[in-house]
Amino acid sequence: MGYAKYLKQLWSKPKENFGLERWRTWLVQLRKEPILIRVEHPTRLDRARSLGFKAKQGYLVIRSRVKKGGRKRPRPGHGRRQAHYGRFFTTGSSLQAQAERHTSSKYPNCEVLNSYWVGEDGKYKWFEVILVDRDHPVIKADKKINFISKQRGRANRGLTSAGKKHRDLK
Repeated sequence: MGYAKYLKQLWSKPKENFGLERWRTWLVQLRKEPILIRVEHPTRLDRARSLGFKAKQGYLVIRSRVKKGGRKRPRPGHGRRQAHYGRFFTTGSSLQAQAERHTSSKYPNCEVLNSYWVGEDGKYKWFEVILVDRDHPVIKADKKINFISKQRGRANRGLTSAGKKHRDLK
């Protein structure tokens, strides 16, 4: 077996394979980090490589934190109290798609290639989002990825894999 298959096996059950104590301390470390943080190397190299990541210039990996659960309906500012105020509702998109959209808004010169799950606790979920700098000369010279130079707002239009899922395309 190659390294990717071993890594995939480890990440299939991270609590058991990495040890419960190490997993908890890692989640504590993630909670202390800001909502969006640039990561030097992907945490799950096998998953990142399968989604199109390459270790060269123009590729970024951002770890994004998203709050779990539904969204609460906003309270009306004035007027009568609405009967359905305070109810929770679900957005139609997944938390992964929300993480991608949030990351793309913070990095406007980059396009979201894809993302993958990294961890979760009772309150948050963490995803690592692979971004590509669409104006970088290395990206423009690469035949396999230069299609992204012509695209704008992939995450907002639901063109990533998480976005296609909530559009019922996959």
